[in-house]
Amino acid sequence: MERKKDEKIDGVIFDMSPSPGYRHGIVNGNIYRIVSNGLKDSLCLVFMENLDFKYHPDINDDYLCPDIMVVCDRKLLKGGAYSGIPRFIVETLSPSTAKRDRADKKDIYEKAGVEEYWIVEPYGKSVEIYYLENGKYVLKENYLLQDDAEEEHDNVDTQITLRGFPHIKIKLKEIFGGIDF
Repeated sequence: MERKKDEKIDGVIFDMSPSPGYRHGIVNGNIYRIVSNGLKDSLCLVFMENLDFKYHPDINDDYLCPDIMVVCDRKLLKGGAYSGIPRFIVETLSPSTAKRDRADKKDIYEKAGVEEYWIVEPYGKSVEIYYLENGKYVLKENYLLQDDAEEEHDNVDTQITLRGFPHIKIKLKEIFGGIDF
């Protein structure tokens, strides 16, 4: 029997179905592909919407299912879950999860010690990048895609570098590529 996609925060189960819109999947696929290519021949692995993050494995059985998650300590992978500290997480907003992604999940990732957290908004084509500094998230970058070459602030070629993996670079146009067809 296949398990429905859900998350458990402080003992409360949040149903993650139905699946979010196609823009959500396109953005996740774009980021996943680029990060995955950058992690070839590495001990680190990238997962897309298919691995639970058990953020309190010794205390309770709460878990989240990040849209994109990079893990590097393979011995902490067991079944469909990871109980270590991810190096990088992306949450792509959808109307039903936006509040939880920006508040509850952001706080959980911060307390867990996740070094870099991105919040991506596929409809508004924006990326917020938080870095963990002294145990707290600090918003370091905030991009809003401006893809009109006639405009002064055209930024489609703006390149974002993953802090923990500086060899992995993603252009804004690559993150949002394929959304408008």
